[in-house]
This record gives sequence, structure tokens and C-alpha cells, in this order.
Amino acid sequence: MKWGVLLVNSGTPVSLETRDVRAFLAGLLGDPRVVELPRLLWWPILHGIILRTRPRASAKKYAAIWTPQGSPLAVQSEALREGIATQLDGIPVALAMLYTGGATVREAIDALRKSGADGILVIPMFPQYCGASTGAVFDQVSAALQRMRSVPSLKFVSNFHDDPAYIDALATSVQDHRREFGITRHLLMSFHGVPERYVTLGDPYRDQCQRTASLLAERLGLEADAWSVSFQSRFGRARWLQPYTSEVLAGFPKRGVSSVSVICPGFSADCLETLEEIGMENRDVFLQAGGEQYHYVAALNARADHIAALSALISRELAVQARATHSKEASACYG
Repeated sequence: MKWGVLLVNSGTPVSLETRDVRAFLAGLLGDPRVVELPRLLWWPILHGIILRTRPRASAKKYAAIWTPQGSPLAVQSEALREGIATQLDGIPVALAMLYTGGATVREAIDALRKSGADGILVIPMFPQYCGASTGAVFDQVSAALQRMRSVPSLKFVSNFHDDPAYIDALATSVQDHRREFGITRHLLMSFHGVPERYVTLGDPYRDQCQRTASLLAERLGLEADAWSVSFQSRFGRARWLQPYTSEVLAGFPKRGVSSVSVICPGFSADCLETLEEIGMENRDVFLQAGGEQYHYVAALNARADHIAALSALISRELAVQARATHSKEASACYG
């Protein structure tokens, strides 16, 4: 059996035009995995208010991080895909976006099938499982397969939050940053937030975020008071996972923490939430509260160790599938 690898990220506007930002937000916020409200209640709010006002403001934020090549998330995700494809040498690797900003999940699967893949290994680019992200990937993959006459074999990696190579890559990125910019007193690990209700209903996201953070702190040899966890990107009025990143940063100077580095271990590639929200907005929050030194540690992006970590993960998963196939064939022969 020939396997292909499908990497899936959230997506991004294809340009800074308001209509393209609106299209991305419509897909993201219209996904029932992301906003778990009855459609009859949510649809008038989304289309009658949010999509009329938010796209223009969001476009201005995207403009602050846009590169000559386009959206950072799209550029870095594609560079990561290319690196993994080179590392795997001969195994087709495709990239899809859940909403806009690249090939759709169906288009990426079709491309893998055309390359001869009989099986698809799906790697959501979200290290910690969350229904609003990883679950949305599963939904779109399932929907794509439902429309196929000949359905390929499927393997889905739900998370890699405690994968040793992933933790090592995070730790090395922090160490590299320190060598270049210096060491701050505190390392804040900021993860994307979700409503607390999602966790109450059984989502393992918070536990996996805490596990990632603990392993990273251990790998760096940090004392208990030298690191902490927070959650960013709150949206709406519901109670989200706490503590909130902005509130933590605003309170640091009062506790005597005048220098801080912030890393976002839940993002495989830099995007609006890391570069603008953490790198700019929350930097201002910290400095205006009396902080003196603020660093943002970049996402792993297409670092060589990130490529190596994901390539090793893929190789292990494909090896498991190969052994399973061989075992079935042997059983059939001797059965």
C-alpha cells in the first residue's frame, strides 16, 4: 500500500481585501465545531453583525503582519510541508486549510490520490487535541471521504502534545532565542483559549496544554516560579479557559516580573494570533503596565528540528500501519 500524508492547518485570508478576510471569518466562525451554538441563534449574529463589522478591523491587523509572500501562516505551513516532503523522500505530502488560504481538504486528498496514494495519514497541525481545531479537521476529512466512490485507508493522528521530539524542538527554539536576545525572568506559555464549557463536556485540551508546558519547563530546567501557562484569543462573553494571557501580563510588573518571554506552543506556524496578538498587542499591555523587557519566541514554523520531529512522527505511524498490514497478510496465509 502506498501512503500519502495530509497536513491540515486552520487557514488564513488569501489577501488583505476585506472580502477575503470576511470569507475566512465566515468559514471559521460558521463551523459548528468552533462556535457550538444553535444555528438559529448564531446565524443572525454572525451574518447580521460580526461579518459586517469584524472583517475590516481584522484586515488592519493582518496588514501589520503580512509579508511580501503573503500570509505568514500560509507561507510557513507550505515551507513546513516542503521540508517534510524532502525528508520523507518519495512519500507524497499535501497541505490543506480548513477554511481559506490554500487547498481545501477535498482538493488535497484528491491530489494525494492522483499521486497513487491508497491510504491517507492525516496530521492536524495542532499539537494539543481540541474539538474546535482537530475535531474540525476530522469532520472535513470525513465529509470529503463520504463523497468518494473509492475510499482510501485512513489513519488520523489526534495529537502529539507530549512527543519527545516536539518538546525538544520547542526547548531548542527557546534556547536559540535566549542566545540571540538574552534570558528573561519568566517564560509564559500562551495557548489558544476555548470556552470552559468545551472542557467540561470532555475536551482534553486543557490537560494536554498543561502537559506540554510541564514537559517544556522540565526540558529547560525551569524552577516552578520561572514559568506559567495562560490562554489567549478570547472571543464573546462566555467564560473561557483561564488565566487570560493579557491579564497575566498586565499583572506581572506588580509581582516584580519586569522581563518576560512568551511562547505559543499550540501554534505550528506563526499567524495573526502569535505575531499580532502576542507580538504586538500583548507586548503593549505588558510594557504599559510597567514591564521593561518583552520577548516573543517564534513558532516552530519550518525549523529543521520541527521538520525532523514531524517527519519522525509520520515515519513511526506509517511503520505501524505497515506492520499491521503485514500481520493481516500473514494471518490470511496461515489461517
